[in-house]
Amino acid sequence: MKEQTNTQTQQKPVHSGSLIKRMLQSAAVALFLIAAFLLSADHVNPEWSKYWMVKPLILTPMVASLGGVLYYYLDHLRTGSTTMKIVATIMGLLGFVFFLWMGFVLGLNGTFWN
Repeated sequence: MKEQTNTQTQQKPVHSGSLIKRMLQSAAVALFLIAAFLLSADHVNPEWSKYWMVKPLILTPMVASLGGVLYYYLDHLRTGSTTMKIVATIMGLLGFVFFLWMGFVLGLNGTFWN
């Protein structure tokens, strides 16, 4: 009986980092940006509740973390040619900026975004 040899080669994993890592990175950037924006607010409307900052501080990083998810799922495009790497990186960054903007809009709705 002949022995079968395993001729499969080791393949490089498609995803260079974990999904949670990408989500936490994008949420941290969003939290920093929204916190800097909120702390720079000089005059707030007295009609807003006492804890009006909680909604944007929670909602913005949550929505922006979806940009990290998009960046993570574009990793399979980064294994191709240099052009595809550039296209995938630009698409990932534009997607993150879109989700960051949506997080700002949803978080600040009812306060700064009237």
